[in-house]
Formats: sequence, structure tokens, C-alpha cells
Amino acid sequence: MGRKIILDEYKGRPVEQRPVEFVERKGLGHPDTIADGIADAVSQALCAEYIHRFGTVLHHNTDQVEVVGGKSRPMWGGGELIAPIRILISGRATSEVDGEDIPVHRIAIEAAKDYLWQHFRHLDVESHVVVNSLIGEGSVDLKHLFEQKKDGIHLANDTSLAVGYAPLSETEALTLEAERVLNSESFKREYPAVGEDIKVMSARHGDEIEITVAAAMVDAELQNVQEYLEAKGAIFETIRDLAESITERKVHVHVNTADDIETGHVYLTVTGLSAEAGDDGSVGRGNRVNGLITPSRHISLEAAAGKNPVSHVGKIYNVLAHQIAKDIHEHVSGVQEVYVYIMSRIGKPIDEPELVHVQILPESGSAKELYAEAEEIINRHFDNIQDLIGKLIAGEIRVF
Repeated sequence: MGRKIILDEYKGRPVEQRPVEFVERKGLGHPDTIADGIADAVSQALCAEYIHRFGTVLHHNTDQVEVVGGKSRPMWGGGELIAPIRILISGRATSEVDGEDIPVHRIAIEAAKDYLWQHFRHLDVESHVVVNSLIGEGSVDLKHLFEQKKDGIHLANDTSLAVGYAPLSETEALTLEAERVLNSESFKREYPAVGEDIKVMSARHGDEIEITVAAAMVDAELQNVQEYLEAKGAIFETIRDLAESITERKVHVHVNTADDIETGHVYLTVTGLSAEAGDDGSVGRGNRVNGLITPSRHISLEAAAGKNPVSHVGKIYNVLAHQIAKDIHEHVSGVQEVYVYIMSRIGKPIDEPELVHVQILPESGSAKELYAEAEEIINRHFDNIQDLIGKLIAGEIRVF
């Protein structure tokens, strides 16, 4: 099939050579990331139920989750929550087929609680959290469109634009890996006082990188300010060592910079989450599908988490754009940087995008010499789009 693919040469400066670069990663326990995680967990649970009952994924989009902060009283040695974190799940889902009811609300609430139990060590989901579901029935038009296929391929249920790029810059790679290391099982075993709500903000100016880490500390794991400072020191040393393995640039690490040690006002929590004390979260307000917020790049503002993985191009194409960009960079010799834009048109098969635009910055010479190989990669990804959908259904690809 003929796809409309436009390739041209990127005329801008590569990110690594720009004077300033900003990168952010909202970690696993940030309220916005919690909302993303729950939204996608609910979608995956609905997919599993639909496949179990009917052999196929039915129409749904659960990309509307709100995390409303609670109220806490942290203390050295262990404090308490005095008002729970509230989570509201909304969106749309198929709840009845030929007279057979599907317990959408129960599935959603159980999926949300399972996600919270799995990821947050100091959160007592039954006493610290209240989860409600207001998921409604999908629009008749969109449900009808969802059921339509062309040669076994679902039709796009939205007109949307996706953006991807490769490779990650050193600052991006460091920012992403910093949060992942601090929230790894091995780090938590050694430093259990460090909670899951970790945000990493990086700014590169010239050849110097400033990294600011905000990490919630768990009061039950700390007896005094000295132990708190030791945990801060462990974060500092871990990021410093990580930086040495990623970049030769000079890296300055700052941890919990709002602390006032003299007065005892420090980032202390009961659960390791800022959501316990008034910080709120929403789907799509945080990381893009590659796990980063990158204002120095061309990016999509699409909220991917929770969108159905079968026909919603807002999810599928954003993941695909990054995969295509990564594949082109890794397998086409001479590509320094690549940007991929994919536009869908509602009602067209998802393997037939309205337009694919790829911009290539060559290491040297002309980008035209690289177009043929790049176009082959683009077509291969669209030909195999069902493989990507299968991985999204199974939750094998994180979109936040």
C-alpha cells in the first residue's frame, strides 16, 4: 500500500550543541505519574476482561484519572495520614454486550488498588486511599467506529498528531536514568527511607549540567535529622556516580533544596508520596511516552496513558513515532538526529497514516542519501503495527 511519507533534512542545531537544554522526569510516585499509571492499569485490566469474555478488546478510554491529595502528619519514627488520598477514575468503557453486563467499575477500582499496592511500599491502600469510578458508556459514534475494520485493521478513532525523536541527549539520558535508579529495587533495599515520589529536573548550560532532585523521605524509616541527611547524601552520591558513567560534562547535583535543617522543615512524608499532603495529579500532565518532559524538543502534548491500545492513535502513534526514530538512528548509518511526525485521520486504518514526516540531521553530507533506508524502516513498522498493539495490550510498553 502507498503511504504518504515525506523525508527532508533537519536544518536546526542538534540538541547537544545548543547553549541551553531543559529536561524533566516526574518519577513513579509523582501525583501526575500515579494518575498515568492507574489510567493505563485500568485500560490493561479492561483489555484482559474483554478478551477473556469476548475474545477481543472492546471500546474504552480511561485516560481521565484525578489524584486528589490528602493530609498527613509526618513525624520522626512514623506519623499518620489524617485525610486520605482520593482517586477518581473516569473516561468511557463498554459495560454491556448483548445483555451481558461487564463490571467496569469493579474492574477499574481493583486495577487501581493493585497498581498502588504493587508500586508504593509505605502506602496502605485500604486506609490511606479512597478510589472511586465514574467511568461512563462510550459515545455511539465512536463505539461504531471502533467496531469497524479494514482487512482486519482497526480504524483510527481520532485525528491526532504524534511526535518522536532519537537519540536521547546526555542530559535526557541522565535525567531518565537518575529517577529509575533511585526508584530501583536495589536502591530501595539499601536506602528504604527514600520514597517513590522523586522528581528530577535538569538544565544544561554549555558543558555544565545542573540536576535538582526532589525526593520524598519516609518518616518511619528515619529517627532524626542526621539520618535524613545521610539519606540525602546517598541520593547525591548515587546521581554523581551515575553522571560519571553517562557524560564527561561537569554535573552539579542538588537534593531537596527547600529543606531548612535549622528549623527542622524537611521533605518528610508518611507514605513516600507528596500526594498524602495536598499535591494533586492528572493524566497527561507529566511525562511523554518516552518518560521525559523535554521542552527543548518537538513533542506531542497527547495524554497517552489509559487510551485504548487498539485504535486510539494518540497512544499508538506516539509510541510508534519514538520507535521509528530510534530504529532509524540505530540502523541507518550517518544519522545524527531524527524527528518523526505522524498524523492520523479519523476513520482511516491505523496502518495507513494521513501523513508521516521525517526530518533527518545527517552526521555529514546530504540527508538525501539516507532517505531510502529510513523509508523502508517506516513502512516496516506500519506493516507490523499489530505487534506493537499486542505489546500495548499486555502492558509491555510503558507510556509514561
